[in-house]
Amino acid sequence: MTSTPTPPTSVTPTIDIRPIQYRDLDEIESLLQANAFTAKSPSDELDLALDLDRIRHHYGLLKLLSLFPNPYRNLLRAYIAQCDRRLLGAIQVSPVNRTSTTWRVDRAIADPAAGSQDTGTVLLRHCLEAIWEARTWIVEVQVSDNPAMALYRQNGFQPLAQMTYWTIEPELLAQLGEREPDLPNLTPVSNSDAQLLYQLDTVSMPPLVRQVFDRHILDFKTSLFESILAGIKQWFGRTEVVSGYVFEPQRKAAIGYFQIRLSRDGSSHHEAQLTVHPAYTWLYPELLAQMARITQQLPPQSLRLASTDYQPEREEYLTSIGAEPIANTLLMSRSVWHKLRETKQVALDGLQLSDVLGGLQPSRKPVPGRMVWSHQSPQPVKDDHHSQNGHHEKRPQEQPGSQSQNGNGDRP
Repeated sequence: MTSTPTPPTSVTPTIDIRPIQYRDLDEIESLLQANAFTAKSPSDELDLALDLDRIRHHYGLLKLLSLFPNPYRNLLRAYIAQCDRRLLGAIQVSPVNRTSTTWRVDRAIADPAAGSQDTGTVLLRHCLEAIWEARTWIVEVQVSDNPAMALYRQNGFQPLAQMTYWTIEPELLAQLGEREPDLPNLTPVSNSDAQLLYQLDTVSMPPLVRQVFDRHILDFKTSLFESILAGIKQWFGRTEVVSGYVFEPQRKAAIGYFQIRLSRDGSSHHEAQLTVHPAYTWLYPELLAQMARITQQLPPQSLRLASTDYQPEREEYLTSIGAEPIANTLLMSRSVWHKLRETKQVALDGLQLSDVLGGLQPSRKPVPGRMVWSHQSPQPVKDDHHSQNGHHEKRPQEQPGSQSQNGNGDRP
């Protein structure tokens, strides 16, 4: 008797996730040249796709900074997905706040031939599980980037806010800088002002956005180590950072803040951050005029800044002065508390009623006890109908010395 041969079973190759290494940079560059799937969040950090030459040149320093706690420890936090020694994709992440409770997906790269959605999902879920200190994740996606939007929605990201990026041309900047801004209480920023800037940042955001970013006073302070590294970075990058805030003496609070990164050689555009108290929207023209006057001392370049959908006054003002919107993005967020529900699937159809109510059963059989009354409750007074049916009602006790009479007035 001959036995039928068993058909070979297909084994699904496993995808391995590991931290990035120097030898992976060439493969990432080849993957990008082959029109790989990529999604980027606007960020000032090193970009895994745009700054490959800088990463190659400073890889040793970046690796050294990742070995001990410092503000630039996660400057190049990236993971690689590979299968059979073939690179399938990469992901770059970074913390948003000092406490590292909120992280951002800076760049996601995947090979379409291997399934960009599957590779991106594996990389995202690895970050959700490996970075244990993260409680919330955010990502910023172009509104027109449907594949990236589908990838993040599939992995639990929900819309948080809509972002609009604006550019102000040099000619318009020159016109805005002609008038003197009315800012009598404009003050330079120092570490002693961190409490005021934290309060301003808190009041300028909706509660949900504030909870996602989870900023504290420490996020508005700069250490000596950060100041030294920032100075070195500005010297090599030919940039300069100028910041200030408007102080309200009556309320003893900061009502406006700006920070502008200037390009000293005119090789790139200027970038500005603007925060205004919702009750002091008249500060928009004044702060923008102040920034425009600062840019007049440098080679002419455009100024770029962002606005959100919960800041309609800023968008109205930028539209009124002739600023041009250049990009529309969607800010999305996801909580890590969903991963327990996703990793452990529970079949609700197979549950029995006894299994669900089993925890409600007592641990032992209850023993009945005796009921003891502390005093006798008064009985209700019966009416005549009950007395005719054989029930006798209790007559009130007679006073001493009184004599009872029947209904006819005769003595018994």
